[in-house]
Amino acid sequence: MIKVKLADFKIAIENRYNYIEMLCEDYMYDGDDIDFTVSCTDEQIAEEQGKMANLGEAHTVEYLEAICIYREICLRLPERDAFVMHSAVIEVDGMAYAFSAKSGTGKSTHIALWKKYLGDKVQIVNGDKPIVRYRDGVFYAYGTPWCGKEFWHRNVSRPLKAICFIERSQDNWIKRLDTQSSADRIMKQILIPSDALGAIKTFELIDKMLYTVDCWLLGCNISIEAAQLAYNTMSGGKDEN
Repeated sequence: MIKVKLADFKIAIENRYNYIEMLCEDYMYDGDDIDFTVSCTDEQIAEEQGKMANLGEAHTVEYLEAICIYREICLRLPERDAFVMHSAVIEVDGMAYAFSAKSGTGKSTHIALWKKYLGDKVQIVNGDKPIVRYRDGVFYAYGTPWCGKEFWHRNVSRPLKAICFIERSQDNWIKRLDTQSSADRIMKQILIPSDALGAIKTFELIDKMLYTVDCWLLGCNISIEAAQLAYNTMSGGKDEN
């Protein structure tokens, strides 16, 4: 068993393989106070293995255990005012910006353009599966070791300034999304618990976020101007096209 601290939650993980211990090296916790405990079964690992096989992927049982463990953590978060959102999060000027897009759209490429445009002002929070937690009227994005193929993550938290959904476009443009459009897109990026209480709590959190965090739709090409437009608009909160 190992103990980790994710999004300030103290979690005991009943693991059987060392991979998850190496994965969570920067998030280890040595205290006695635990918020909750997670584990996974052989059946869950086998089911995950089957899903990967259907996608033409093959992974070690150690890696699959880590995936199953994180899913179990995700399902325990809504009751604690938190959830995992499939996105990449960066920090600029002390604020977090989350980027979400279909696989292959160019999420990582766009973040690289922000780094090219803003230099060291841009810092990674998480590359794929950050935890978003609601505390004292503010949504915070937290780094986690489940972070995508680039292994982008830091054990930090930052207030979530904006969520940006990216689409490919020959021209660069950005617009603020209305509440319904934002909700439709956010729902596709969040794991909703199957139990009624967890699902209701998740919907309540999303509703709060829609009125707390700005959501944008960005059409962009692979140019520095795309990053310039996105940053200047979202940091100032003014619509530009």
